[in-house]
Amino acid sequence: MIDAARQALIEQYIEAYNRLDIEGMLAVLTDDVRFEHHAGGDLSVATDGKAEFEKLARVGAALFASRRQTIEELHEEGDEVMAIVAFHGEIAEDIPDGPGAGTVIEMDGTSTFRFAENRISQVVDRA
Repeated sequence: MIDAARQALIEQYIEAYNRLDIEGMLAVLTDDVRFEHHAGGDLSVATDGKAEFEKLARVGAALFASRRQTIEELHEEGDEVMAIVAFHGEIAEDIPDGPGAGTVIEMDGTSTFRFAENRISQVVDRA
C-alpha cells in the first residue's frame, strides 16, 4: 500500500506537469530538490535545487504544445516510490536537427520519487 501523503504529492506533481504549470510543480518540491533524466541508460540532464529545476522545467514546457504523463502503476520500496508512466506529447515548434512541430512522441518510462519535509526531494526519470 502506497503512503497516501506521498501518492498525493506525486499526483499533484504529475497533474501540474500535464498542465504545463511550473509553479504547481515547484509547490510540491523541497528547496534542494535533485532532478535527473536518464535516456537509454545514460544520465542526460541533472539539476540541483528549485532554481535549476525551474529553468529546466520552463525549457521543457516550451518544447510541447501538449504533454501528458499517465501513471500506470505505483510501487513503494522503502523511502522511494516508483511510478511506471506512459508519456504522450506533441512538439510545439520545429527542433533543429530534431522532430518537427506537431510530431507526436509516445513512450513508457519510470519516475522514482524520494521525499523530505512533506515534499518531493528527488525525481529520477528513466525513458
